[in-house]
Amino acid sequence: MQSSINAGNKDVARHILVIDDNDSIHGDFRKVFGSDEHSDKLAGAKAALFGDAAPTAKSAALFEVDSASQGHEGLAKLQDALRQGKPYAVAFVDMRMPPGWDGVETIQKLWEVDPDLQVVICSAYSDYTSEQIAAKLRLAEPMPMLKKPFDPVEVMQLATTLSTKSSQRRQDSASAPR
Repeated sequence: MQSSINAGNKDVARHILVIDDNDSIHGDFRKVFGSDEHSDKLAGAKAALFGDAAPTAKSAALFEVDSASQGHEGLAKLQDALRQGKPYAVAFVDMRMPPGWDGVETIQKLWEVDPDLQVVICSAYSDYTSEQIAAKLRLAEPMPMLKKPFDPVEVMQLATTLSTKSSQRRQDSASAPR
């Protein structure tokens, strides 16, 4: 399924999908990206305490984050986002999500629908080496991996860098001769 995307749309580069069977991981990502209610309240309290201007919701949340607890749910969210013309730039995908698809199968399904989606593998365990994952996904090089528990700065760097890469790939795809 190919999507029609407005490459100049700033929201394209800011739409993140987290696929993980652990609810607390979703909360951790929302805290990193400043898109949870607790972070908004904390930022407001900090501003009041130190006399700073309270951040607006628009400036506080750098990324729009959606969550799915299983691979098939993530795939459905990806399809919906593409239909709405608001594709995800990056997906953070857990490797172990019993009883459903594992991370590799989930990534394969996601890329069948959106080959421009950038993916980061998240795991606390090493079921596969990065070389095994690259071989299973037929990649020329290993993909980014995020070890749990993760460093918030690393998450933000990955999201920022890969969002830019995703936007560039979408622009290139949109301008390519058909």
